[in-house]
Amino acid sequence: MNYRKMGRTGLNISEISLGSWLTYGNSTDKETAVKVIDKAYSLGINYFDTANVYANGKAEVIVGEALKKYPRESYVLATKAFWPMGTGPNDKGLSRKHVFEQVHASLRRLNVDYVDIFYCHRYDPETPLDETLRTIDDLLRQGKILYVGVSEWTATQMAEALHIADRYLLDRIVVNQPQYNMFHRYIEKEIIPFGEKNGISQVVFSPLAQGVLTGKYKPGGNIPSDSRAADPNSNMFIGQFLKEDKLLKVEKLKALADEIGITLSQLAIAWVLRQPNVSSALIGASKPEQVEENVKAAGIKLSDEILGKIEAILS
Repeated sequence: MNYRKMGRTGLNISEISLGSWLTYGNSTDKETAVKVIDKAYSLGINYFDTANVYANGKAEVIVGEALKKYPRESYVLATKAFWPMGTGPNDKGLSRKHVFEQVHASLRRLNVDYVDIFYCHRYDPETPLDETLRTIDDLLRQGKILYVGVSEWTATQMAEALHIADRYLLDRIVVNQPQYNMFHRYIEKEIIPFGEKNGISQVVFSPLAQGVLTGKYKPGGNIPSDSRAADPNSNMFIGQFLKEDKLLKVEKLKALADEIGITLSQLAIAWVLRQPNVSSALIGASKPEQVEENVKAAGIKLSDEILGKIEAILS
């Protein structure tokens, strides 16, 4: 495993990280989830990502139980808050009340004293940003959070947060978690340049486009019965990638991967990691074997020739 610095910090995180969105507590049973986490840890993955809203807290419980056997200092643990966790008027967003309560609820579910990274899971236009940042800074000073992150914020929103942090001497955002893969590239235009300029790295999710960039889905073919697309518990976001034009490109990308002796998933992850501003590619594995295959993408350097061929296929 290779490790990269997270943003402008001294924290080292693995190039491949393990998430729990749509898997633990949903489509993947607890026993299998623990095996996946154990496999990831054994292969050098040190960054484990979850959120309060994943399976309504069940994912955090599973991640916490699986990691309990390992020394706390040996792994980096991240969680998030923003999305509704109840039906009350204050059970969502980034208000001081909701953030304070959800961080403590996550710590209880994870059974830890602190999380390494706390992400604002989305931008909250209904809460003053200084209220959110002051709350997070208070939690940082209490030792319950070590680093500040955001997920799917625009460059303008992050710039506003940095301005407020600098004005009031609060800890700055150091990491953003956006979606990024060969079919979803919006961060290349503004987010990555902004991150490079301001010491904010990207930990990207869906590097395999919900599994489409593994090559398991064929143009005009039937959906495999054991795939994410066939599982109603986890297929709600995959439709955007199952278009005929994208699947035809996947076929060409797979042929290119075969040509250079790696799997398509390794090609897709290595392509994401070609960006120096990307600290880690967040995978969502439901089987230990998937982790073994994906981890081999760490350290793969794609030549300019191969990158050019990929670009030609995608365009």
